[in-house]
Amino acid sequence: MSRERLIEMTRHAIGHAQAGTIDQEPDVMKIPAANYYDPDRFDIEVKQIFRRMPLVLAPTAELPNPGDYKAMDAAGMPVLLCRDRDGEVRAFINSCSHRGTAVALDGTGNTSRFICPYHGWTFSQQGKLLGIASQEDFGDIDKTAYGLTPLPVKEQAGIIWGVLDPNSELDITRFLSGYDEMLGNFGFKSWHLFETRTVRGPNWKIAYDGYMDLYHLPVLHRESFGAGGSNQALYYAWGPHQRVISPSRYAHLVDKPETEWPTADLMVGVWTIFPHVSIASFYGGGRSVMLSQLFPGEKPGESFTTQYYLMENEPDEDQAREAHEQFKLLEYVVEVEDYGTGLRQQKALEAGGRDHVLFGRNEGGGHRFHGWVDRLIDADDKELNGLFVG
Repeated sequence: MSRERLIEMTRHAIGHAQAGTIDQEPDVMKIPAANYYDPDRFDIEVKQIFRRMPLVLAPTAELPNPGDYKAMDAAGMPVLLCRDRDGEVRAFINSCSHRGTAVALDGTGNTSRFICPYHGWTFSQQGKLLGIASQEDFGDIDKTAYGLTPLPVKEQAGIIWGVLDPNSELDITRFLSGYDEMLGNFGFKSWHLFETRTVRGPNWKIAYDGYMDLYHLPVLHRESFGAGGSNQALYYAWGPHQRVISPSRYAHLVDKPETEWPTADLMVGVWTIFPHVSIASFYGGGRSVMLSQLFPGEKPGESFTTQYYLMENEPDEDQAREAHEQFKLLEYVVEVEDYGTGLRQQKALEAGGRDHVLFGRNEGGGHRFHGWVDRLIDADDKELNGLFVG
């Protein structure tokens, strides 16, 4: 079914390319400028969206082997991911049940158990409390009641999703709305993690707006990608998740039978995972993508994006050199052009010069994204599962 959907989208895009048209929204949309800098609004977004929605915590390629772990900050929540000896991914709040400090320092590694660096309490890969240092002096407690606090987690399509609320009743599969089946066409489960880096950016929504925006490509990126590209976009939605492509991307497929359309060619464009991930395809050292994982910072005008350069195959020396140069170019494009522009936008909006910003009829991705942000802010916990159709 997912390939049929890809072919359907490709037909749709080719039709628009041949007609010189795009889908358009009924009207121009206005978004209050304060939504990008108001501290009360920001706190609500973190609480209602990042602390409740399933988030992409890692690609499978970051934890490929039993014992691999990752300790990270996710929207202010310390999280510990681990692939246990049976190959199952676990997620916990990274907080020792003794005094609450992190049991693993931020970063990645491989271990058979976690030993708290404060007092030496020991936990298994499944989060069970195994040992208490000097227990004869500490006293007796029920170890089964003092394991690490588990978080809901799901590994699908080579991506690991987790929810930061340990009591969440939101169905992750339902939230994905069938989008994971589409992403499965990348085959990420067996891909290679080549490089990562983290860049600072503006308000998380300013950054996310750019993921879905092809309108700016021939202007902002005229020196890096060239001024000849199309600024037209088509958007396809699965619940809150969206794919954006240019209708001109499929010219090379027009004269080929649909049965000969390569799946890799059908997966071009940008695949966004609400509320904070973009996956963009490239060919640097072989078939590759840049998966951008965005988190809000401590204040409204700040965000941090970890960029993962994933490759279909582990590169040889020449391919690695080419991939490194590609990733270096993408760093410039995002940090200097995209986020540099976004930080200037942030400063100007905070100065109060405008009371709203606009999304045109040609920017349907932004219409849907901000609509979902508002919808989720207003929804209580009991309503969440009913918002998604997957």
